[in-house]
Amino acid sequence: KPKSDCSYIFSNSIEQNTVIYIIYILSELFRIAVLVAFRVCKVSHFLPLNMKSYLFLISLLIGCIYRTSAEVYLEEKFEDDSWESNWIYSKHTGKEFGKFASTAGKFYHDAEDKGIQTSQDARFYALSRKFTPFSTEDKNLVVQFSVKHEQNIDCGGGYVKVFDCSLDQEDMHGESPYRLMFGPDICGPGTKKVHVIINYKEKNVLINKDIRCKDDVYTHVYTLIIKPDNTYEVQIDGEKVESGELEADWDLLPPKKIKDPEAKKPEDWDDRATIPDPDDKKPDDWDKPEHIPDPDATKPDDWDDEMDGEWEPPMIDNPEYKGEWSPKQIDNPAFKGAWVHPEIDNPDYTPDADLYKQPEICAIGLDLWQVKSGTIFDDILITDDVEYAKSALSGLKSKQDGEKKMKEEQEKVEKDAAASEKKDGDGDDDDEEDYMEEDEDEEKVPQVEEPEHDEL
Repeated sequence: KPKSDCSYIFSNSIEQNTVIYIIYILSELFRIAVLVAFRVCKVSHFLPLNMKSYLFLISLLIGCIYRTSAEVYLEEKFEDDSWESNWIYSKHTGKEFGKFASTAGKFYHDAEDKGIQTSQDARFYALSRKFTPFSTEDKNLVVQFSVKHEQNIDCGGGYVKVFDCSLDQEDMHGESPYRLMFGPDICGPGTKKVHVIINYKEKNVLINKDIRCKDDVYTHVYTLIIKPDNTYEVQIDGEKVESGELEADWDLLPPKKIKDPEAKKPEDWDDRATIPDPDDKKPDDWDKPEHIPDPDATKPDDWDDEMDGEWEPPMIDNPEYKGEWSPKQIDNPAFKGAWVHPEIDNPDYTPDADLYKQPEICAIGLDLWQVKSGTIFDDILITDDVEYAKSALSGLKSKQDGEKKMKEEQEKVEKDAAASEKKDGDGDDDDEEDYMEEDEDEEKVPQVEEPEHDEL
C-alpha cells in the first residue's frame, strides 16, 4: 500500500513518535519471532493459514502506521493557561487592540471546554502563534477551527490568517503579508460570507465564488482543504459547502485564451436582428400636439386683463396624441447573427502545477475587527491529514446540542422572570389604585364642625 493509504491511522506529532517507534520495534521483533517459529519450530503445521495471514497483517499494519507521512503541525485546544505564553499579542502602533479571555461562554455543553473570546467592543484584535515551519509540497493542507458568535455578531471577522516565518508577531497588523486567509466574515445583512484568500506570487487573491457562513450563536467548525492536485474543498461542520479547482475558482493565472487583437468585425457584417420596414408610412392624421388648452376652463370673474395680463386657459394632455411615429420593425434579411470575437492562446499564460504549494508555513493569527465582542475561537488545527481533521469533529454535534439546550433553559428562566416581574408590577398598580380610592372616600366624608369650647 502507498503511504497515503494508511496515513489516517496516526499522525506523527512529537509526542506520538516515541510511542509509535516503540510499537514498531516490538512489532518487528514479534514478526521475526513468528517467522522463526514457522521455520525452526515448524509451528506453521499447527497454525491455520488465516492465523498466519492475521499475524502478518498485524505487523504490516503497525509498520504502515509508523511509516505514515501524515503530520499534525498545530493543534490548539486552549485547555489551560499555556496559551497566554504561546500566543503573542501585537504591539503595532496606531491601533487600540482588544484582549482575549479564556472561557466556555455564556452557554455551553462542557464548562471545561474553553476557547479564547474577544472581550472588548469596537476593537482590533491581533494575536498569533508560531510553530515548526513546514512546506506543503506533495501534501494536503488542512486548516480547521471553530467559531462561536454567541454575542449574535452584527459586524466583525471570525477568520484566521496563516503566515510564513517572516511574520513579526509583535508588529502584526492588517497589512502584514500572509499566505492564506480563511473563515467567516459578517457585517449587517449584506455580508455573511466565508473568505478564502490565497497569496500567489505575493498577491492576495480572493475566491470567485460566494460561500455563505453560519450566522447563528452556536459553535461551528470551518475547514479548508487544499490538495496537491490543485483542488480544494471548504467544509462547515464537516459538510462540504464548496469545492473545485484552484485555477478555475481563483484568478491566480492569466486566462488561457484572449481575444485576437488582430481580428476585427467585417465592415459589411450586419448584426441587426430587425430593421425598420421601408414600406411602412406614417398616417396623415398621426401628428397631434402633446398638450392642448383645457376646453372646460373659464376665465375667472375677478380676472383683470390690465393687471393680470391676457388670460389663457391651462394646458392638459391631448387624448389624441400618439407620440413620435416610427416605422414598424421587420426581420432583417441580411442578419448574420452576433459577431463573436475570435480567441487565441494567451502568450502570457503558463500552467503551474504548484498552485497549491506553500513553500513555508510557520504561524497562524487572529487579525480582526469587531464592533460587538464575544466571539469564541477554539480547536485550531493545522495538519496534512484529512481523516484526522474529520475525527476531530466527533464531538461537535453533542457540543452544539448542549449549547442549544442550555441557551433555551436560560431564555425560559428570563422569560418566566420577566412575566413574574410584570405580574408584580400589575399588582403594585392595583394597590396604588386601591390607595387612591381610599383617599377619594376620605375626601367624600363630610367634615363635622366642633362647637366652640369656652372652658374659661
